[in-house]
Amino acid sequence: MPDSAIRRLLEFDEQVLRDRDQNPAFLHRRDRRFALDCREKGVTPAPARWLEHVRRLANRGPNGDPLKPWRRITAGFVLAGLITGILAMLGLLFYDGGQRINLTVILAFVLLQCVLAGITTVQAFAGWQPWHWLLRKLSVSSRSDALRALQPLLMARAAHAGGLMFGLAGLLTLLVLVVIQDLAFGWSTTLNTGADSYYRLLAAIASPWQNLWPAAVPDLELVEATRFFRSQSAGTTDPALWGSWWPFVAMTWVTYVILPRLILLVLAIVHPGLRARKALANHHGLIALQYRMETPTVDTGNRHNDAADQPDINTSTRLQPLPDAPAIIRWAGAGMPELPQALSADYQEVLSAGGSASLEHDHNIINLASQALADIGAPAVIIVTRSWEPPTGELSDFLQQARQVWPKGTTIALVPMAPEPDQPPPNHHINQWLRFAERAGDERIVISTPAITPPDTRIHNALQDEHRE
Repeated sequence: MPDSAIRRLLEFDEQVLRDRDQNPAFLHRRDRRFALDCREKGVTPAPARWLEHVRRLANRGPNGDPLKPWRRITAGFVLAGLITGILAMLGLLFYDGGQRINLTVILAFVLLQCVLAGITTVQAFAGWQPWHWLLRKLSVSSRSDALRALQPLLMARAAHAGGLMFGLAGLLTLLVLVVIQDLAFGWSTTLNTGADSYYRLLAAIASPWQNLWPAAVPDLELVEATRFFRSQSAGTTDPALWGSWWPFVAMTWVTYVILPRLILLVLAIVHPGLRARKALANHHGLIALQYRMETPTVDTGNRHNDAADQPDINTSTRLQPLPDAPAIIRWAGAGMPELPQALSADYQEVLSAGGSASLEHDHNIINLASQALADIGAPAVIIVTRSWEPPTGELSDFLQQARQVWPKGTTIALVPMAPEPDQPPPNHHINQWLRFAERAGDERIVISTPAITPPDTRIHNALQDEHRE
């Protein structure tokens, strides 16, 4: 597709604007994970693959075609060119049987078309927008800097498409009138111009096709015989000579009206794609994306920027009871080889995600869990993790993606497991997961253990037993 580079640039620019509302740490983890997956597959993390990766994470399809309004504008120019081309040729070839059709007027009109085609191309390369009033009226003018820079090129494409249709419609009208009417061409000018000078002008004009179609090249005798003046009638001129000019007129129209528009239209189709590729390569968002993909992510749990500060271990989050959940997910191999009886007794789906699994696998696990959560009044999912391993950025990405897919209000219970499945994890392991849930800022993400009683209560009960003894 000739516009694929433009669509890629506009989608990338839109995604960069959307990422401004995201947490920088989340963006870093997301893009770093994408780069690592590309490295494992042996592919280049190109912008097109990155956009596909982001769409898959957001569980959305490709955006609408941003060039659809421009296709409508081009179609409007083509329709206008068709109508005006027919009317213009009818006006140029108007013949009432008395006055001759003046070749000088036709040549001047052809010259005007060449000038208009040149101006259209120059304004596109220079970035002028003489059509800006029309874009505002049609509500096509974009606020995106990426699209705004391409608007002169896209408008030039539409104008050239209309100009090409203008030329084709004019040529078809000429051929039809040649068949159905007896046209009489001649040449005349108010200036004191001799037949020799006029012949040299016409020979220069006809030089591109003199070998291709010699009959369309006028000779000096024809030029001398078909000159007319204001009050001159046909006289002794052979009437057949008046109609001998139509091949020259047709080839002049093809060479200087249709061919320039065709060449410039091809250039107007190719040039925006090249400009879009260059703009994407220099896009400020691409530079930031490459930095995030090349830099490893580290999550220390410290909310301060000063390295001399100690991690904040205080948290107001508390352990919550295990919810009734139809699905349980082992994260990065936690709970292997088998889950404790307290976890696996009443659950229908036991799934695995994270670790060495690919993003596609994790996405499929989220969809399977979503199917298990369908038609449940209080949906909940349990995710088993290793308590001694700190929360990772990959787990944060997994949870964010899952919250977008799973039913609204789904409780996500993270269950950190101790090395010994039948033993509760130590408090300093639990604290780092409680801080993780607190930083997530979502009440639906809770921390639980196989034992429903929170650690503080267990300590209180142990002190009471010691006191009784």
